[in-house]
Amino acid sequence: MQKLALFRLHLIVFLWGFTAILGKLIQVNAQILVFYRMLFAAICLYFFIRVIKKESIKVSRKLFFQLAGVGCFMAFHWLCFFYSIKVSNVSIALSCLSLSTLFASIMEPIIFKRKIDVSEVVMGVVIVACILLIFKTEFQYKEGIFYGVLCAIFGTVFSVFNGKLFGKTSSGNIIFYEIFCGWAILSVFYLFTGQMYQMDEINFRDISLIALLASLFTAFPMFESVKLMKYISPFTLILTVNLEPVYGIILAFFIFGESEHMSPIFYIASFVMILAIVVNGLIKARKQKNLN
Repeated sequence: MQKLALFRLHLIVFLWGFTAILGKLIQVNAQILVFYRMLFAAICLYFFIRVIKKESIKVSRKLFFQLAGVGCFMAFHWLCFFYSIKVSNVSIALSCLSLSTLFASIMEPIIFKRKIDVSEVVMGVVIVACILLIFKTEFQYKEGIFYGVLCAIFGTVFSVFNGKLFGKTSSGNIIFYEIFCGWAILSVFYLFTGQMYQMDEINFRDISLIALLASLFTAFPMFESVKLMKYISPFTLILTVNLEPVYGIILAFFIFGESEHMSPIFYIASFVMILAIVVNGLIKARKQKNLN
């Protein structure tokens, strides 16, 4: 069962890595892409919770507004992620995601009122140095790097506050309301900015790819990751999820060819960032083991 769980874990991380690939294959802009991704994902989640599992989706008013707030950060996280891909490429967007670990090392101690971990600070310095190196050598992608960094910030806020909400209702309800409310907030924003009329500027091919993205590459991995918590530790989950940029960058290199070919410095810096995250995870695991 443990080996099967690890296989399923790597499968969902691989699926998440493929998200960026679909983001580049889908031709519509980031606003339309995220609008339909969140809409279709919310529909899939509702169908799964209410029809298949036959569970209630009722939550308190206070929790609803908390989930809506987190859903807002999720929406902007995805907007920045796909916009980064559109203005640069998959490799840039995914490498910037590694900054989430740095931002989490700063934000988590504040939100959860714990001491700052020295190893996390050191790792953060290494990651920032690598990002600066990438920015210097890949300056033509400066806009993509900027939105990639914003993506990492919004993703960190979303993840940290999600940790505060865990256990207040079922994991399915948390995911459903965050995605649905994120979509609703985007819809209101588009209405007031006059962007809603753009939502019908989409062809059947893109609609099909977004439906695939929302179901197989969004709703399914989220539910599967929650189910896997019964068999694997949170540390194993987090450590393996850090492989998402690795899978995505390798896939992009072989699928898109020349447009994804970066300088040797980029690949060295990206490798060092991933290595720093893995080493930090191993250090934490050893510390935890010694405490027990």
